[in-house]
Amino acid sequence: MKRDWPVDCLTVSAAEEQRWNEQQLSTLVTQPITRFWRYTEPALVLGCGQRASLAQLPDSPIPALVRHAGGGAVLTGPWMLSLSVMLPPDHPAVSSGILSSYRWLGESLATALQSSWGVPAQALAKHAPKPPHWACFAGLSPWEVVADGRKLVGLAQVRRSTGVLLTAGVLVSPPDWALLCQAMGKPLTDAMHLECATTSISAHGGHAVTAHDVFPALALAVQEALHSFLPQETL
Repeated sequence: MKRDWPVDCLTVSAAEEQRWNEQQLSTLVTQPITRFWRYTEPALVLGCGQRASLAQLPDSPIPALVRHAGGGAVLTGPWMLSLSVMLPPDHPAVSSGILSSYRWLGESLATALQSSWGVPAQALAKHAPKPPHWACFAGLSPWEVVADGRKLVGLAQVRRSTGVLLTAGVLVSPPDWALLCQAMGKPLTDAMHLECATTSISAHGGHAVTAHDVFPALALAVQEALHSFLPQETL
């Protein structure tokens, strides 16, 4: 019999999402837990390597915080559906290495975007990354999801002795890249670069969609992918 793990889509602030992630990793993770997040207000979320930049930011028009995962700055808001997947430290989905742990997640999200929304999405093969950038969505890392060569889903992870956290940010509609640059004190030319480097589900569907619309298909895809790692006799 298949096991059903908790899957919810909660409307939260970026700070509440990060607190939940940290709370789960504070004790031993014994089974997969999946949470999707949507936001009503924008926030600036810096990668852990950008912690020193927090004190140097200009007077930000939006809340700013630092996450425990690495990578560049992320602008959360109504345009994004985010995902946290908590896994035991020895779970087969993450036991084969840091980069390979992203593959199943990127591929399952890409497949769901193709079949449910007609987006020409594909998980980026690990041989074609872009160099790092101050903004998460300006760069490309192995197994992140692109459509027509433009970034659609960003991935990150945190590894502790208590468990592994995989995170994803899905662009449901075009973000306010100018707001991100303002919050970071970056030139508006960077916003133009981000607009050219990224795409969204709405851009490919021909009509506006919301995080609430997208959640069910992606949740099912992630659940099915996690079920595939179960020993055959437990299914």
